[in-house]
Amino acid sequence: MSDKGQCRLVRPGGGYDGKQGFSYVEGVSAESVGAKGICMHLLTIPPGGRAKAHLHATHETAIYVLSGVSEMYYGDRLQHHMRVAAGDMLYIPAGEPHLPFNPGPEPVVAVIARTDPNEQESVVLLPELDALKEL
Repeated sequence: MSDKGQCRLVRPGGGYDGKQGFSYVEGVSAESVGAKGICMHLLTIPPGGRAKAHLHATHETAIYVLSGVSEMYYGDRLQHHMRVAAGDMLYIPAGEPHLPFNPGPEPVVAVIARTDPNEQESVVLLPELDALKEL
């Protein structure tokens, strides 16, 4: 019988600051469990919180909003806008520029899953787009 690894229970604990300006609670990743193709973390965006404009060059993102309401600009010039609320699921394809933010007044809590087990490896900041959206 071959050893394919073990199932692992992860109780979210420590956190880290992402390049895009948010703090995450570590969950499933290459670092925590040796994941090969996925990561999943918790994100809380405080009222008024805003990410830096960015994209994930080589991985897709799926988000499930547990509580609160967030908004996001996306597109090559951040020309599109969407509102995401508790119970919504959001898909962001690889290479899509985006800028999420929380207009308040309550925190936004979400589960984020990405197809990159190292999570921050393919984050590309887009400072030239930040100035397009003064919030």
